[in-house]
Amino acid sequence: MAVRILSDSACDIPQSEAKKMGVTVLPLKTIIDGVEYLDGVTITTEEFYEKLEKCRTLPTTSQLSPAEFGDAFRAAAENGDEVVVITLSGKLSGTLQSATIAAEEFPGNVWIVDSGTVTIGQRILIDYAVRLRSLGLGAGEIAGQLNRMKSRVCLLARVDTLEYLVRGGRLSKTAGLAGTLLNIKPVLSVEDGVVKVIGKARGSKQSSNMLTEFIMKKGGVDFDMPVMLAYSGTDDSLLREYIENSRALWEGHLDSLPSTMIGSTISTHAGPGAIAAAFFAKE
Repeated sequence: MAVRILSDSACDIPQSEAKKMGVTVLPLKTIIDGVEYLDGVTITTEEFYEKLEKCRTLPTTSQLSPAEFGDAFRAAAENGDEVVVITLSGKLSGTLQSATIAAEEFPGNVWIVDSGTVTIGQRILIDYAVRLRSLGLGAGEIAGQLNRMKSRVCLLARVDTLEYLVRGGRLSKTAGLAGTLLNIKPVLSVEDGVVKVIGKARGSKQSSNMLTEFIMKKGGVDFDMPVMLAYSGTDDSLLREYIENSRALWEGHLDSLPSTMIGSTISTHAGPGAIAAAFFAKE
């Protein structure tokens, strides 16, 4: 009996990479000017950013349905496999609820983990699940270990503006006032499953420094666990600048820093010009 690891595309693992990892990524939907796209399937991340610049109204996103999860669970069951599902935070999307409803038809076969986070925070939890599977753990054991460890997952991000989060309903208008001041670059965290503004910096360099400061305040990085950086938009110069400025944090611990682009589902709410870091805090 094999273990299938399944997630939604808010994890920002490209389909080609997911295939190599042995992970199934179900695409969430992004609606741009009335046209529905499947995140990472019928629209690439690069194409999304091109459309974002030209669209008449802010794109919206749509959760996965119970039927879509059910199809994936049925295929696994027919093959005699167990499934571990790792979803984006249940407080940010109804996707967790859809997975839970679908799993009721497959008792003892499907284990669901609410990551409590999103994008690369969700991604490093999946990376850890893949590692546990390679060690021979069963689906129930993997899910149990993920639930024990997910409280140590930290996702911190510097965004160019809070406009997208406010307009998309992921942040209150009151919290969004932080980004209305001249050249303010808010620093965000996902805590208790929701997005919170934890700092306000003036300009890109100060916000990058603040990002590093908050990483240290979290207790530092457990380099024995997965780490990931990310950026939104088609230009990675801000990320490269951040890596250079925070070199002391990573140097001597990793041969290279893995990074990825933030896909259409999350960038609909974060906008371009964001950089993010995800890691497991030290105990």
